[in-house]
Amino acid sequence: MNKIQTEIPDEKCVSHAVVEAVAEAEGVRPVELTPPLYDAIDPEALDRLFDDVLTVGKVTFNYNGCEVSVFSDGYVAVEKQYHGHGRIKS
Repeated sequence: MNKIQTEIPDEKCVSHAVVEAVAEAEGVRPVELTPPLYDAIDPEALDRLFDDVLTVGKVTFNYNGCEVSVFSDGYVAVEKQYHGHGRIKS
């Protein structure tokens, strides 16, 4: 898959939803992702940022060859980054 968009369930941390969405985009299990999420962004800070229901906005970062956007309305979007002639940079 090239693009994943998912809603973050109330009982799940934002960072866990990000890992699961990237794993789905990559076609692997979450535990198989390398490098770990904390090499790209501080997972605890990401979770805290979206803990407050008054937070408005989004955070976008690159992780594991994907552009990840986390939106304050509870959605995560993951898009594979293509480079060159339709090939995915690995």
